[in-house]
Amino acid sequence: MRKLSVIAFVLFLPLLLLALIQLNDTLNDPGVTVYNYVKKADRNMTPSVDHTQFEILQQPFEDAHKVTAACLSCHTNRHEEIMATSHWRWQRDEVLEGRGIIPLGKKNILNNFCIGIAGSEATCTRCHIGYGWVDQSFDFKEPTNVDCLICHDKTGTYQKEKGNGGYPKASVDLNYVSTHVGSPGRDNCGVCHFWGGGGNNVKHGDLEISLLDCTLEVDVHMATEGENMSCVDCHVTEKHQMAGKLYALSSENKSRATCEQCHTNKPHNDKIIDDHNLRVACQTCHIPVYAKVNDTKMYWDWSSAGELDEHGEAFHEPDVDGNHKYMSIKGTFVWANHVIPEYYWFNGIADHQLISDQIDTIPVQMNRLMGSYRDKGLFQESEQPSKIWPVKVHRGKQIYDMVNNTLVQPKLWAKEKGKNAFWLDFDWDASVKEGMAYLELPYSGEYGFVETEMYWPLNHMVSPASQSLKCIDCHTRNNSRLANLNDFYLPGRDTNWQVEASGITLIILSLIGVIIHAIFRVIFRRRYFLSKKFKEGNES
Repeated sequence: MRKLSVIAFVLFLPLLLLALIQLNDTLNDPGVTVYNYVKKADRNMTPSVDHTQFEILQQPFEDAHKVTAACLSCHTNRHEEIMATSHWRWQRDEVLEGRGIIPLGKKNILNNFCIGIAGSEATCTRCHIGYGWVDQSFDFKEPTNVDCLICHDKTGTYQKEKGNGGYPKASVDLNYVSTHVGSPGRDNCGVCHFWGGGGNNVKHGDLEISLLDCTLEVDVHMATEGENMSCVDCHVTEKHQMAGKLYALSSENKSRATCEQCHTNKPHNDKIIDDHNLRVACQTCHIPVYAKVNDTKMYWDWSSAGELDEHGEAFHEPDVDGNHKYMSIKGTFVWANHVIPEYYWFNGIADHQLISDQIDTIPVQMNRLMGSYRDKGLFQESEQPSKIWPVKVHRGKQIYDMVNNTLVQPKLWAKEKGKNAFWLDFDWDASVKEGMAYLELPYSGEYGFVETEMYWPLNHMVSPASQSLKCIDCHTRNNSRLANLNDFYLPGRDTNWQVEASGITLIILSLIGVIIHAIFRVIFRRRYFLSKKFKEGNES
């Protein structure tokens, strides 16, 4: 009976361990330990200065430049800090592997949404923190071109005009706004970052207007009944330089905003779960889906753009949810919500398809995320090990030069027809000629459309711990979240005859050991009783 118990224990030990891990994962939710963060209850929300008391802000402002001049009369030299940021320059110097230091940013990088800003600056710079950027003549060194109000307005009334180079609408009361300013909130950041790509949640999938007033299920950090965090709580700012970067526009693993800066890399009080942090990003488990409230754009086909109605006018068709399904000026779209991310190895470094680069892969990788299972960060202290990251992949079809085999920049926007802007004249060839001439780049005159992919690592819409991924979501042979990452062995998902043969061999050897041990116990126990009986016989 004792032998059978030992054998049963050896056979069912692996199943018991797996069950214990799953039980710990589902029932024991220890929460997380948070560091380096001032909790909501301990924050001082009272503004430090009452700007309504400053006489200089009582003057009638003729234009927005005068407001900036008034701000700088007290906040001296702050423009110098701002002008050193990527928010102002719309680019930063980045090292691209094999190509050296290259300026990258919205100013020059192409994407597979609205393609790029060149030739259409007057409308794209509605989200720039400046005034007057309508073409390449914009003066980035002029202090009064800085827009202080877009980030510091606390009235909710400050809005920029469409197609006017970043200037505010004429209806904005500049005196009122300038006297009601404060630290940037979610609404200040969101007015641009929620609406990138021409609509709410179009680009990121995890950044949209629902975060202004959301529940814990949507985002545990920004939930109004929770910590009600602001963007700058994580994107810590010093001298207007914000931590964090968008890998659609950057390449290096530096100046990042990370979960670990508050939670450390061992927040769970559970060694097995904490050890996952070595190769799995926090976001992978804690952002199981994105686009939780409003849809996000998943596919954009520019090749279908340009159709007009029976009157020769542009039109659009909505889908059943009210999203643009087709637009004459932009083409065909596919939207989705509650999207399960795709998962990739990522070491914090990205490559980019520049407008001058030859196309060498299809789909074109607009911003390839670098990394693999082999990148373990063991050889240099500064080397970042690759981790499994959740990613939104936006796919599309966009225009390119068929002879030069490069992507191209069409001119998209103009105030009136006849300027070769595609959104008004609907002539692809003319718009590409105009856009490439503006950039002083070659164009063969022959264009086509090519499939592209763009990668957006997810960081927002963090779910409550109880809704995070469970062991079985990845460690399973059916519908594993990590099915596409096949460059490593994942227990529970993969079959490997060497590993399984080793396991079976260990079980067999264990059984043999138990049997041999039992035999020896029987033999020696019999000898013991015989010896004892013989000794008792001699004594009697």
